[in-house]
Amino acid sequence: MHSVVNLTVHGIGPTDRELDPGEDQTWVSVEQFEQVLDAVVGREDVRITFDDGNASDLEVGLPRLLERGLTAEFFVLAGLLGEPGRLDESGVLELQAAGMRIGSHGWAHRDWRKLDAEQAVQEISEANRFLGSLIGGPVSRVAIPFGSYDRRVLSRLRRANVTRAYTSDGGRARPGSWLQARNSLRHDIDATWAPRVLDGTPPLPIRARRIASRTYKRVRG
Repeated sequence: MHSVVNLTVHGIGPTDRELDPGEDQTWVSVEQFEQVLDAVVGREDVRITFDDGNASDLEVGLPRLLERGLTAEFFVLAGLLGEPGRLDESGVLELQAAGMRIGSHGWAHRDWRKLDAEQAVQEISEANRFLGSLIGGPVSRVAIPFGSYDRRVLSRLRRANVTRAYTSDGGRARPGSWLQARNSLRHDIDATWAPRVLDGTPPLPIRARRIASRTYKRVRG
């Protein structure tokens, strides 16, 4: 397998909490979610991930994954478990028991480029330790909030022994790469979105912009 497509789901269907500014842009309907899942069935080159630890991960996402024989990795916010509209600890354990993988999205959904040293420890190391103690095993994979990173963030992740870091950079990724680009489901996707993302080759200018953006993020700081 030369490359994979990583997909990111945030929220699905109606929500019973107030969304953060701009969060509605990555919230999809149940129908949109099901269209994407149906396009993914049988594709070994596709990975499904969930960010933010929304209650819809368990209530809407899990049963539809299981119906199709699919698995996913759920990146949850350790410090927001149990808040209205979010997963609680029992929900995380239910996902794990169903064969899903649990990763960290940090502690409180903060921009990791804007953290001081103390906040960085909480967002990365403490969040991983807390979730590891919850699920009874190591948590060493993270999804970077807002896809916001620079060389200092990447350095902190490596020092914290993070084994894989997911971004929001778009495009395909090498299966074993430490840094993994992902493609977010958005509110305006239609039935043609998944086939385009899974099988389409972006025009050269788009690919060039993505490569330039990733390179810039890795070296800025």
